[in-house]
Amino acid sequence: MKRKKRIIPGFGISMGVTVTLLSLMVIIPLASLVVFTSKMSFSEIWNVITRPRVLASFRVSLITALIASLINAVMGVILAWVLVRYKFPGKRILDGMIELPFALPTAVAGIALTSLYSDSGWIGSIFAKLGIKIAYTRIGITIALIFIGIPFVVRAVQPVLEKIDPQYEEAAGILGASRARTFRKVILPELYPAIFTGFGLAFGRCLGEYGSVVFIAGNQPYETEITPLIIMSELQEYDYSSATAIALVMLLAAFIILFLVNLIQIRNTRILKGGN
Repeated sequence: MKRKKRIIPGFGISMGVTVTLLSLMVIIPLASLVVFTSKMSFSEIWNVITRPRVLASFRVSLITALIASLINAVMGVILAWVLVRYKFPGKRILDGMIELPFALPTAVAGIALTSLYSDSGWIGSIFAKLGIKIAYTRIGITIALIFIGIPFVVRAVQPVLEKIDPQYEEAAGILGASRARTFRKVILPELYPAIFTGFGLAFGRCLGEYGSVVFIAGNQPYETEITPLIIMSELQEYDYSSATAIALVMLLAAFIILFLVNLIQIRNTRILKGGN
């Protein structure tokens, strides 16, 4: 048989380039965390990561990231639905704005959100009259995390919605299913893997976000101090071992969440294939 020509170079060169880039960009930086942390004994690591201020920062980062990611999972599906299923003026502009959190510098986003949601800001002043403070609270942190995490869910769900055959919905309608039941029984199961993927990516990004959060958080110890700020404080004091120990905990948390999300995604995919 005549061997099929490939556009890209052979397997050896391609794999070599892939492994090299992966090592330089991912494996070596992550391995450095383990190397720096290994210089400490287990008791020293435990003492660092169980300090009350560090535990409080873990709690703030995990809770706000989880809430923001759950909100993004719902709002991302709604946004993707609107962009895929409806035609309206300015649709392309709205679709392009979804990418704005990716392109906008995080520090700029943080300053803009702080100005907007502070007690003297356009939105913050309205809530301040009602006795609700947004900036420099966990609410403000959650809003900043929603801003930077929403594109992950939208871009994960959008292509799946575009590929769903409308005939399934039409068949459900002919059989007497309501619109809500059609969405819940026909469309939503197809979206579950994409939703979980977007949720996992958004959660991972929110968990380690620094630039867009540090301004609006207020950085009050035990209240609104996030873990990345603790890590930065340790680095400024040249305590690299403590910084890497704390960072390693966040890395493990992100890996566990992504691993669980992938397990759920694989399970849902198998169920869908079995159903088909």
